[in-house]
Amino acid sequence: MSVIGEELRRLRLHKGVSLRDVEKETKISNAYLSQLESGKAEQPSPRVLHKLAEFYKVSYESLMGVAGYLRPTQNGNSNAGTPLHTALMSAELTPEEAQIVSRFVDFLRKERETN
Repeated sequence: MSVIGEELRRLRLHKGVSLRDVEKETKISNAYLSQLESGKAEQPSPRVLHKLAEFYKVSYESLMGVAGYLRPTQNGNSNAGTPLHTALMSAELTPEEAQIVSRFVDFLRKERETN
């Protein structure tokens, strides 16, 4: 299974919908969606990724990154497109929750620096 296939499956299961539900809302055939999720089809077009990002309510850039269209920044530290980034983007956090997550990430970075 491809990385993008795994991510699309994870997003669909997290949303609790079937391939037919995704097809109905996005007009992307469930056969193609199944092929993407199973890795039989790879590298979905940016247009397909845009429709799926809107449906799953995740950032388009994160799906583009997972699909391999976007490269890391010059310093190589871009997290856009990682499964963690996509999961956080799809979590629909409140501003307070986002602040807590941000403080926790800062804490983890400080712990890493001291070890």
